[in-house]
Formats: sequence, C-alpha cells, structure tokens
Amino acid sequence: MHTDAIMTNTSTMPYQAESRWFSVNRRSGRSAIRLFCFPYAGGGSLIYRSWLDALPDLFEIFPVRLPGREARLNDAPFKRIEPLIYELGEAILPYLDRPFAFFGHSMGAKIAFELARHLSQKGLEALHLFVSGARGPQVPRTEPPTYALPEPEFVENLRDLNGTPNEVLENPELMRLIIPLLRADFELVQNYAYNPGPPLSYPITAYGGLEDRYVLREHINAWAQETSGSFTMRMFPGDHFFINTSRLLVLQSVAQELQRRLLRKAA
Repeated sequence: MHTDAIMTNTSTMPYQAESRWFSVNRRSGRSAIRLFCFPYAGGGSLIYRSWLDALPDLFEIFPVRLPGREARLNDAPFKRIEPLIYELGEAILPYLDRPFAFFGHSMGAKIAFELARHLSQKGLEALHLFVSGARGPQVPRTEPPTYALPEPEFVENLRDLNGTPNEVLENPELMRLIIPLLRADFELVQNYAYNPGPPLSYPITAYGGLEDRYVLREHINAWAQETSGSFTMRMFPGDHFFINTSRLLVLQSVAQELQRRLLRKAA
C-alpha cells in the first residue's frame, strides 16, 4: 500500500501537537513530508533540533523521544527492541496523516528499520528509509558485548567511540546520570537479533563515515538486501559520528532523495 492510503487509515485519529514520544518541529502551513528521526545510543531528540532550519520548507522534523532521556528522564529505557517497537508503533499512528520517512543513526537505524517493517505489516509504508552509521541488520555482531563491563572499562569504551564529549566523561555527576541509560541502550543494540522477513518495498539510503572503524563500507552495503526498491550508499567524511561533523552534507543528501521521491510519486 502506498502512502496515499495512509490518510484514509489514520484520518479518524486525533492529531496531537506534542506527545511524550515525539518532539514536534512544525512549519507554518502544511508540509509535504514528515521526517521521523531516531537517535543513537545515549542520544535524544535534541540531536535533530537544528535540522529543520537546514531543510526545505516541505519538511517537518519529528525527533523521537525515547524513554530515559530529556523530558522522559524518569521513564525506564528499553533493553530489548521488540517491546519498544510495539509501543512506538502504536504511538506513531496519529502522525501518519501525510507522507513520511524515517532517519536513524546507529542504534536509531535498527529502531527505524524494525518500526518500518512493523508498519509495513499494517499496510503503512514510508516514502524512504535512511539508515546511518549502522551495519545491515543481518550482519552478525562479532565483538563481545560491552554493556555489562565494569565502570572504568565501560567509560574507556565510550571514550574510544568518540561520541561522548570529554567534559562529560570527566564529570562524575553527569556520568552517574547517563551511564545507566547508555548501558540500557547498548544492551538493546548488542542483543538485537535479526529475523528474516520480506524486504521493504520502498528505497533505502545507507550512510557511513569514511573514518568509522566500527561500521565498514561492506557493513553499510548489506542494507541493500532489505529492500526490493532502489538502494543507495553514500560515505561521508568523519568517524562514527559523521552526522554531526558532516551534518550539512547529510542533510543535503536527505533532502535530494526525498524531493526525488515526491517528484516520482507525483508523476
């Protein structure tokens, strides 16, 4: 089913301007595409707050608020992906009243992919799936899990990933707050088990960092197996967190891909 049918399926649902699951960045007027953005481990909706100003007016940005961070600090984070997808799959339905797309980085890519599959089973299909800084879901994890490491080793692993600022790593009070969340997020990712299923019917674009030591080009290319539509892979300057250092290049690519999709859909 194409996104044209989504308006029929969700038209009777009450639209909510804000919810505990989504940080809504609305344009004035009616935007053509809603882009749902999923954070990396330990990250929150603020990662994507600046995206709206860098994208054309046809976009609305809906960063996903996962439990255990920001306004949901008192909500227990998920440690397994299946119950997260079930709850998120229900929470998102009122927001699918126009064409939508998903973008997820690292942990967020796995969540976006599994949510896309979950919605496809209900006949609700996105325009496009963007997966960033993540191995294809069928690529087995070979590294030992890190989420249960003793704290000194766990912190050293965070330092090696280069995603947590040094001023945070060296602040004991802040680390006491974020380590439980990071452990939960890492547990979710490191215990993720891929279940083979039908490929998505719409395009996937996969992004990687040229200097990423953990997610290699061949890992990124494996996402091609998850769509019967077109597949594009793009590599950007930067390490695993290239979406921060190459943000404008990534956004330019996202905008171009989605504008092409709208033109093809309208033709």
